[in-house]
Amino acid sequence: MTPLRAAVDEYIALRRSLGFKLHGMAADLQDFVSFLEQHDAPVITAALAVAWAMQPVDHQPSDWAQRLGFVRVFARHWSATDPRTEIPAAGLLPFRPQRARPYLYTDEEIRHLLVATKTLPSRNGLRPCTYHCLFGLLAVSGMRISEAIALERRDVDLHDGLLTIRKTKFNKTRLIPLHASTRDVCLAYARQRDRVVPHPSAPAFLLTDRGCRLEMGTVHRTFYAVSRQIGLRGPADHTGPRIHDFRHRFAVNTLIRWYRAQEDIERRLPVLSTFLGHAHVADTYWYLSMHPELMQLATSRLEQRWGLTHED
Repeated sequence: MTPLRAAVDEYIALRRSLGFKLHGMAADLQDFVSFLEQHDAPVITAALAVAWAMQPVDHQPSDWAQRLGFVRVFARHWSATDPRTEIPAAGLLPFRPQRARPYLYTDEEIRHLLVATKTLPSRNGLRPCTYHCLFGLLAVSGMRISEAIALERRDVDLHDGLLTIRKTKFNKTRLIPLHASTRDVCLAYARQRDRVVPHPSAPAFLLTDRGCRLEMGTVHRTFYAVSRQIGLRGPADHTGPRIHDFRHRFAVNTLIRWYRAQEDIERRLPVLSTFLGHAHVADTYWYLSMHPELMQLATSRLEQRWGLTHED
């Protein structure tokens, strides 16, 4: 094993010990080392890094930028050991990803979605109840869809009304309190689930008709079908409101409620960031810039703080 390949292995092991998963980065860095070995290159150079990053000529610029970013991060680490290492400049293969503009569901649209889940076909009646509970939880909790699917029975405390989200994105665990009305819906679902599927094959809280854990692809297809049924998407639309937009709606509505209550947003924002499971508060600040009412409320708060008027 070459020193560079051993260094990559040690680096990946170190990052994973800190909680990073690095699935794509680990494979790509190993491939980059193989590329250097094919070119008899004992050190990392910016030219070779760019050449390797652009090898999949049919890929998008975002893929190239990501691959070069992996090398840049490792090269910065390795340069302390081998000063001959060239760190690819930040301006090489630039790409700025664009966030998808979120769709903010109205209360009426949420109600229509939940009603429509009751009409889903089912072999034993559990499927409509499962999706009614799932979409309802997503609308009021701010969870990611992957977190909801991963919930196990031990994670849902229906006595105290608490959800435990275990080591999901960024390897964090957090608690989500449930409103009493949401807890009652979950309790009713759990009773129905246990009656219909007394011996499930998975410990998941949300189950399919067969007693298995929900699958991400099936959940998305079901959501698209229900969305078309109530008119949120056209019959042939491939784009439109997404499941992830439940999370955006929760964050925006929480911020609007805090502004209207004259809360100190600077102090409360880290609370929302923790609640959403964001790694950085900056990720939560993004919501302030993407909704007209939030922008107006933030501007008004700033004007009040500095004693400004619109004439100024």
